[in-house]
Amino acid sequence: MALYKNYLGLGIAGNFALHLEQAGEMEDFKDVITEDPNGPKGMFPFYIPGFENQLGIYPLSDNTVILPKDESLNVQAEPEVGLVCDITYVDGKVSAITPKQFGAYNDCSIRKEGAKKISEKKNWGPESKGLSSTLIDIDKFEDGSMLDHWRICSFLRSGDMMMRYGEDVELSGYSFFYEKLTEWMIKQINTQVDHGPLEPLLDYIAKAGYPEKAIISIGATRYTPYGENTFLKEGDEVIVIVYDNDLYCKNPIMMMAQTGELDIPGVSALVQKVKRA
Repeated sequence: MALYKNYLGLGIAGNFALHLEQAGEMEDFKDVITEDPNGPKGMFPFYIPGFENQLGIYPLSDNTVILPKDESLNVQAEPEVGLVCDITYVDGKVSAITPKQFGAYNDCSIRKEGAKKISEKKNWGPESKGLSSTLIDIDKFEDGSMLDHWRICSFLRSGDMMMRYGEDVELSGYSFFYEKLTEWMIKQINTQVDHGPLEPLLDYIAKAGYPEKAIISIGATRYTPYGENTFLKEGDEVIVIVYDNDLYCKNPIMMMAQTGELDIPGVSALVQKVKRA
């Protein structure tokens, strides 16, 4: 999983209806004004290669989540889709973002009241984030592509019990997707300033030497009632699955998650054991 140490790490907040409300984070964005009230609220960094502060700690793992040392902090998995992207720059600004691959991603987050920036809740050390080692090549990131019939779901195994953690939803259920998403990301990166929970991304990118590759997580999906009210604890197992709905439907996928038989065509799976620092 060290493959992405030179990649920029960015995430999107509020790109799936009702997730921010479920996560108790709407108050963080009360002063953030967006052009589209139904669209994402902004982007955040979770890893900037070469930075000497917390954002410079490489957080990705494909098999482990290490909880914060402070045991009073509640942590939730955030099941979502991660995109591996090429980034092009012109005159010091992002001119194009081209998604090349996608896969299961866990934007694991601290539920921390009073955090000044989103990133404070996103990267607390090594193995605080998750990306599947099985990534799927994208034919084209637009309507009519293979992604039209892919879905995402997630589970939490705790002791002898496995429960649905996030809803099983189609990727097209994201508020912004395809060209609308890439156009928004380009504009957001180029114009986002230090305001409220948001940070000046283009300044960070310039200081990092304009990385040409990025991992971009495009927003957490909605929780089930169980997931909304359940925090991670040592010994749990987080399972995030992105799957081709032309090949599988949700009940067989749940059975495969139960048995661990997920190394199959048409599936990107992330299975992470939860450990204590």
